[in-house]
Parts: sequence; C-alpha cells; structure tokens
Amino acid sequence: NMHGYLRPILVQLWENKEPDMKILGPMPRDPEGKKQYREYMKSSRYCICARGYEVHTPRVVEAIMNECVPVIIADNYVPPFFEVLDWEEFAVFVEEKYIMNLRNILLSIPEERYIGMQARVKTVQQHFLWHKKPVKFDLFHMVLHSIWYSRVYRVRTRSRH
Repeated sequence: NMHGYLRPILVQLWENKEPDMKILGPMPRDPEGKKQYREYMKSSRYCICARGYEVHTPRVVEAIMNECVPVIIADNYVPPFFEVLDWEEFAVFVEEKYIMNLRNILLSIPEERYIGMQARVKTVQQHFLWHKKPVKFDLFHMVLHSIWYSRVYRVRTRSRH
C-alpha cells in the first residue's frame, strides 16, 4: 500500500533500480497478490517498514513473522514492547532523511551482525503470537506488561512534578 508520503518516495528512488533490492509499488490484494507479498518477505534478508500516514505499520510484525529483519524508516517511532525488547538487536532503524542511502546502509551491515539479527528475529516471534489460551511471553503477556509499565511510568512521572 502507498499510504503516506514516504512510500511513494521509496518506490521512486528504488523500484527496479538494483537487482538485489526489491522495492515494489502496490501489490494486488487478491489471494495471489497476498501470497506473493508473503513470499517476497519470506525470501528477503531485510524487509522495509516505512511509515504510512501514521508512524506505526503492521509491516513490522509481518516482517518478524516472516523471519525478515525489519528496516524501520519512521522518525520518532517507538516500537512495540520497547521496554522489554532491545530492538537494535533485531531491527535496523533508518532516519527518513537517509532513504536515498538505504542500499549503502544495509550493505554496510556485516554478515555476522545480520546473521545475529535474523536469529533474534526468530527468537522474538513468540512475543507477537496470540494464542486462544495465553502462553508465557506471548502477545497477551507482552500487552499486559506494556500496560503495567505505562501505568508505573506515568505514576512515577506525575509524582516527580
């Protein structure tokens, strides 16, 4: 989808420019298009997660679930469960103003670092899974922890003023 100002710029800069970089415009929403989208993600080393109209995008979780290292291009993005997960260990953050350098930024990541990030993507998947009956460290528990953390942090912040 081409929501927001950043995605069309990405397509303009990178679509069909480099054989090792698949930046695509809108894909068909039919079952075949959705299947192709998942296959692209599953076969990619890095998955671009650019902001749309809002900073948050479901593409981050889609990347994680497809074992793809998320490349988050969204200034002021606060990732889910930031208080528990060290996102720098399994995601790449690129400031919006540097999208013209995206390929060089990704190529500068050493192979060993990429392998570690990709392994951690697999490890954090459990935190984004929903089960009918909650399982330790799954999405249910992560959301509860985030609510608790927000409440504690908010209470502490208020008491300091």
